[in-house]
Amino acid sequence: MYQALYRKWRPMSFDDVVSQPHITQTLKNQIKTGKTAHAYLFTGSRGTGKTTCARIFAKAVNCESLHDGEPCLDCKICKAADNGTLADIIEIDAASNSRVDDIRELREGVVYTPEMCKYKVYIIDEVHMLSPGAFNALLKTMEEPPPHVKFILATTEIHKVPATIVSRCQHFDFHRIRTEDIVSRLTFIAQQEGFKLEKAAAEMIARLSDGGMRDALSLLDQCVAFDDNITLDVVSSASGIAGRDYLFDILDNIADKDAGAAFKTVDRLYSMSKDLKVLANELLVQMRNVMLVKTVDDVSDIVICLPDELERLKAVAQRMSMQDVLGGITVLQQCSERFARCSSKRIELEMTLVKLCNPSAIAAPVTTEIQQPDTQETAALLKRIASLEEKIAKGVPLQSASQGDQINTAAPKKEYDPELQKLNADNDGHIKNWNDIVDKIRAKVPAVGVFLRDSVAFVKGNNLFLIVQSDIYLKKFKASQDASIINEVLSQTYGKTFNIKVKSANKATPGDEADPTNQLIAKARENGIEVEIKKDN
Repeated sequence: MYQALYRKWRPMSFDDVVSQPHITQTLKNQIKTGKTAHAYLFTGSRGTGKTTCARIFAKAVNCESLHDGEPCLDCKICKAADNGTLADIIEIDAASNSRVDDIRELREGVVYTPEMCKYKVYIIDEVHMLSPGAFNALLKTMEEPPPHVKFILATTEIHKVPATIVSRCQHFDFHRIRTEDIVSRLTFIAQQEGFKLEKAAAEMIARLSDGGMRDALSLLDQCVAFDDNITLDVVSSASGIAGRDYLFDILDNIADKDAGAAFKTVDRLYSMSKDLKVLANELLVQMRNVMLVKTVDDVSDIVICLPDELERLKAVAQRMSMQDVLGGITVLQQCSERFARCSSKRIELEMTLVKLCNPSAIAAPVTTEIQQPDTQETAALLKRIASLEEKIAKGVPLQSASQGDQINTAAPKKEYDPELQKLNADNDGHIKNWNDIVDKIRAKVPAVGVFLRDSVAFVKGNNLFLIVQSDIYLKKFKASQDASIINEVLSQTYGKTFNIKVKSANKATPGDEADPTNQLIAKARENGIEVEIKKDN
């Protein structure tokens, strides 16, 4: 029975793993010295060797004839593991076993000792797919597993794995496989399989695989089915690169600012049932290529295209400014994001093409020109400022300046409440539903609710500032347990309590816009909260 190349040539030992020496050497050293951890977390993009290394590790820690940290591949443990018949190595696909019940079954199984091996190894692939409840169920077992159990978690999306899980594992980050390493591996496999693979074709496969060995071998499999003599043309035909003239036609239309011609190409593709979202993503990739061509002298290693396509990209790059290219990339990214919400993908793409062919429609130009004074009033003001600066430079007291230039320095500076000044400067949050909270307080203790009438509240960290209308309540508050009553209601609303500080509006100066108390009350009014602060008689 035919076996896919990526399965047939999956590495069987650490030395066969490509481009991950920082991981394989560490694991070999741990196995060799017997200092392996109870839990590992393997992260990285697809096809970089996470599951493969997990399987090799599971074999090696149980191998009966270990050689320098490598499994021998000849003992009954290694052979059973390679055949998939070893009951002590359990692989779990978290994508299809994400429930709490699935992890509970795992927890029940870890208490039993291994049948044949020294260790029972659980490999959980795509672990980020577990539900929150399943992660919680796994947590305690991972923290203190039985001595005969080891866990290896693998994921492509580390950000979805809870920090409590990550902190209990040794974390290994798998890198994308280098292009030259993929080319070398493909060439070796081609020689072993007996078909011809041109170097240019191998390089194209490596670039198309985006650093994933499994993708590279799958594409090589497609090429072999197409022709045993794998050339660049065979790769382009098997991978679907061939026949992409429509992409470069649209790029030419964008460079020529010809939206009409671009519409005709899109109409033709639409009638052929081309997925317009895929088309937009392809255009985005090619616009990136244009950016690279304009920026880097030699792009042969970073641009994925055929030689004749590279020439077309260079021609487009010469006709577009960098500003137009960067603006085009932004517009295409926005188009891809809106596709999920728009009712007509065709209209969305056509609107995008209009913007791409008319860069001025993307964003209005930003001017940095400083406008010069063009009125007599502005000119007079500048002249007055220049006169003051000249007198200051000569040491002339400002009080001796002309009446029109005098500055009153004798007026005392008003001191404001420093706590409220800090609160206002930091632009902390006004509680918009404070009146509702006051109603709840009034229902519990009517007297406190009455005192809080027409008050406003602001939060800064763990502090709650209340601005009340009367000093009477301020005196009563300091001598009572009202803070606990207020905090009881706040705890029901916010799930936390606050250090309550009460300030009186009587301390503010009426009409003084610089007073922080007046500013905070104004902020409440800006948010639609009518505040009527009354001064004591």
